[in-house]
Amino acid sequence: MKSLWINQIKDKIGETVELFGWINVRRDHGKIIFIDLRDRSGIAQLVFTPHLVGNQKGAGQAPQNDLYKLADSLRPEWVISVKGEVAERPKGMENPEIETGKVEVKVEEVKVLSQSETPPFPLDSAGHEIEEELRLKHRYLDLRRERLKNNLILRHRLAGAVRDYLNERGFLEVETPILTKSTPEGARDYVVPSRLYPGSFYALAQSPQQYKQLLMAAGIEKYFQIARAFRDEDTRGDRQPEHTQIDIEMSFVEQKDVMNLVEDLIVRSVEKVGGKRISQKPFPVFSYQEARTKFGADKFDLRKSKDDKDELAFAWVIDFPVFEKNDGKWNYSHNPFTAPKDEYLDDLMSGKNIGGLVSLQYDLVCNGYEVGGGGIRIHQSHVLEKVFEILGHSKESIHKQFGHMLEAFSFGVPPHGGIALGLDRLVMILANEPNIREVIAFPKTGDARDPLMGSPSEIDKEQLKELHLEIKKK
Repeated sequence: MKSLWINQIKDKIGETVELFGWINVRRDHGKIIFIDLRDRSGIAQLVFTPHLVGNQKGAGQAPQNDLYKLADSLRPEWVISVKGEVAERPKGMENPEIETGKVEVKVEEVKVLSQSETPPFPLDSAGHEIEEELRLKHRYLDLRRERLKNNLILRHRLAGAVRDYLNERGFLEVETPILTKSTPEGARDYVVPSRLYPGSFYALAQSPQQYKQLLMAAGIEKYFQIARAFRDEDTRGDRQPEHTQIDIEMSFVEQKDVMNLVEDLIVRSVEKVGGKRISQKPFPVFSYQEARTKFGADKFDLRKSKDDKDELAFAWVIDFPVFEKNDGKWNYSHNPFTAPKDEYLDDLMSGKNIGGLVSLQYDLVCNGYEVGGGGIRIHQSHVLEKVFEILGHSKESIHKQFGHMLEAFSFGVPPHGGIALGLDRLVMILANEPNIREVIAFPKTGDARDPLMGSPSEIDKEQLKELHLEIKKK
């Protein structure tokens, strides 16, 4: 006899099974004790009666007193294993709310594998009413609730659908480094001191942007990665210090090629995980200026009813400016590697009409959120160098910060483009959650703390000394 997932017992009537899990609920009905046993797959009703039962084969009949007494002592969240026969529930006693609602297990053996203290909050509700700080401090308990378990399952299924789609179309999944070099790409870097090279630092990758372009230089042609990214920026409901993105890059493509592939990927993946309806296919396309005029922003909600939680309204935004002016200085609209449209290349290289240059960037929005952003990339050294000059970098600074990219682009690099889709935001929308913390297993709080681990935290003097660092108090 092998152990089963609980949801498998519905087809095992008359068979003896072994189950493992947590006690969800315990109910006394006169002399009969009912226990709902929970594992990741579902809930099974266990039945304990004070009658004689068969013990192990060859042992004959034995009184159930000890087993019944043990059942009487069991409490919620204890971890147990049981053996018993699967039987149909009596007529009128079925529970249509659960997958195993037509059967129960008449317990013959039980073992207590672990006892539990009383949890600091109830686990049988959605949990929204509980203070988030407390929930995150005991996240391993919070994740036992049905809502969060289902969110993680949805996340797993969406990531699996994306992988299946891209694998079938010849994309190669490649992992890129987390420890990289600090370069000016937009957000603040998280930096990591080097023990071996005093005074030098790594940076945690804000995205795989440079590495995926280098993979195109390497001839990989079709790359993807479910990638971790780190940005030291102010948090909000749809943002965290670390997040996960579906990262894609392709060689020998134009803007429409990437957009068509991503649109098909989204449609097929959403259909595969189920539960939502995409309101318009193909996705409508708006220029940046059109979106700003019509909606007042470049991310917007096209649903007719904002209360329709089963509808997904995707749209593309294109024709972004290459540069934007902030505090009197030019900054890039998307990232410095995004190419201008071909008809604007001469103006870029001559430094004319800087504010009017239009890029090959494209953003994907859904239900008021930006869920993806990408573009056709610059793949020529002199063009990339000119962009950084317009941004105010000296030639010395450009070569110090991005010399590796300029050199790589001198060795025959194909035209290429790609996108990064926010996995956390997509799952948040699919799960009808108010923020991405509800779809991440171990998130940070809104102010970037981890109450479970107690981070960020100080490190001891020996570690500081080893890293050649000194903390100066204000």
